[in-house]
Amino acid sequence: MERPNEVWTIGSILKWTGQYFAEKGVESPRLDAEVLLSNVLGKERIYLYVHFDEPLQVDEMARYKGMIKKRALRMPVAYIIGYKEFMGLDFAVSPAVLIPRPDTEILVEAVIERLKEKESVNFVDVGTGSGAIVLSLLANLPQAVGSTVDISEAAILVAKENAEKLGVINRVSFFHGDVYSPVKDQLFDAIISNPPYIPDSDIEGLQPEVKCEPHGALAGGTDGLGFYRKLVREGVSLLNPGGFMAFEVGIHQATAVAKLADAFAELGEVSILKDYGGIERVVIINKRE
Repeated sequence: MERPNEVWTIGSILKWTGQYFAEKGVESPRLDAEVLLSNVLGKERIYLYVHFDEPLQVDEMARYKGMIKKRALRMPVAYIIGYKEFMGLDFAVSPAVLIPRPDTEILVEAVIERLKEKESVNFVDVGTGSGAIVLSLLANLPQAVGSTVDISEAAILVAKENAEKLGVINRVSFFHGDVYSPVKDQLFDAIISNPPYIPDSDIEGLQPEVKCEPHGALAGGTDGLGFYRKLVREGVSLLNPGGFMAFEVGIHQATAVAKLADAFAELGEVSILKDYGGIERVVIINKRE
């Protein structure tokens, strides 16, 4: 990578980095190279395309080299730059939290649609991580208040940082604990969760980038359904009449999660929504009036 007698330009370093990342097995080598360099320069990606011949300063090159090394080791881009865009908002992320995915926007949009006409809303997000779900909901539902639960104190600190940055800190309460344990004396209009749902036996085969994310936010037990059983079983008594549970689910899990409602007379209609790839991704279980 050293060029003792030649200056690196935006164009030349992007070309080199894209090839290097491809050799390392990075899935989107050119895009990642551009995102990282944009972050170093403090510019939008479009800036790179009209400034290919612009030379990089020594300090910029040093910072970029550090990022290249981390990405070549398959650290996710979001962890390297420290944030991820979700629902049009920027969320701080760290290795303490799961990186928000576009598919989870299906869950958030479905909940917004069901709550937007209500005069007041009180909901809980179980396993909040970065706060992407709860804080996106609060940003889009000004009449709502939210509670969050996470077993990771480090994750709660990240979520609080995001709540401050997004200006919704006064409408959200943070609880440390397992599933519903800190909120079992409350009632909610909606229970929302994107719980760990990857079967334990599948963890080893995940991409290196995914393995960088917290194990506790991924592993869902022997069949991946352990958290859903607990969420449904204990959540029934925490829902107001007419309320609902909304869960993100893994591939081929939607039907099994939907059937969990059959064991409870209080629960009624169940809906399954597909993601952008046509995979059944969200299960919504309604409680009878």
